[in-house]
Amino acid sequence: MSKKGPKAYFGKIKKVLYPQAKGLKSMKLKLIAISSSLTFFFLVSNCTGTRPNDLGIKQGKLKACPSTPNCVSSQTDSKDEEHYLAGVPYKKTTPEAMAILKERILNHPRTSIIIEEKNYIYTEFTTLIMRYVDDVEFYFDENSKILHFRSASRLGKSDLGLNRKRINTLLKDIDI
Repeated sequence: MSKKGPKAYFGKIKKVLYPQAKGLKSMKLKLIAISSSLTFFFLVSNCTGTRPNDLGIKQGKLKACPSTPNCVSSQTDSKDEEHYLAGVPYKKTTPEAMAILKERILNHPRTSIIIEEKNYIYTEFTTLIMRYVDDVEFYFDENSKILHFRSASRLGKSDLGLNRKRINTLLKDIDI
């Protein structure tokens, strides 16, 4: 071994065996950047989930919330503080009330109305960064004159209160 120590010795071996060693560091950084980008793309592109096929009004009711805290509904038992929000009474005709609600929905960013029927609107809301999709339904109960709703995340357990906040924002001071 040389007098300069093992570092110098292995440095010489590295230069002989791997003449491109200088470029290895930048290649590693490039690989890390590429894999990070692919991971981010994979996460973002797979946060949409599959559109449910069991939504809609069935016997005067919207689908029940799951046990996870990422859903709110006006048709949940009022004792269920995690999921319950009161429905909104409306005085206008159903078509007038729906038009007002529809305008509010469409003024909300990253929103698509998927189904619109005579007393029902099904909408998808997409979050800004992770592109999570939430399914939001509105049902105008013409017998009770109550606007019922259900807002639920497709994926995960928690939504950090986003569904509750969204419904409160959409329906705040709505004159229907």
